[in-house]
Amino acid sequence: MLSRRTILGSLAVVAVGLVTSVAAFAHGGGPGRPAVMKRFVSAMIDDALAPANLTAEQRTQIYAARDRAFAAVEAHRQTRGTHLEKALALFEADTVDPGRVASFRAQREAEHRQVADAMSQALVEVHDVLTPAQRKAVADYVRAHRRGHWN
Repeated sequence: MLSRRTILGSLAVVAVGLVTSVAAFAHGGGPGRPAVMKRFVSAMIDDALAPANLTAEQRTQIYAARDRAFAAVEAHRQTRGTHLEKALALFEADTVDPGRVASFRAQREAEHRQVADAMSQALVEVHDVLTPAQRKAVADYVRAHRRGHWN
């Protein structure tokens, strides 16, 4: 039986990579920033997975999970401009309609849940692809290479 700590530790690297990609996409930047962040996050994931000695099939499955998470983030990112315009329209109105504000917020929360669900699903898929020994190798890598903000 795997300890909760081992499972959570092995998932940490993927979580950090995925969260980093969410932050990068959400904050926009120049037109090439999403591609740069995808490469950065992918390299970070590859580094963490290296000690696990993955098979080609495992790597393919993990990359598919990563790509589905990236797609969810990208879909969310594509709607940012529209959201800003809707928020500004609410703000510019002569009176603030609490119902419209609540609806706007509920829609944004639902979109955020979709991204979070995609991230959670990716974590589960990666966990299920790796053996216990591989998960331990990834967790050990994360423990040894975590940066200050991972503490």
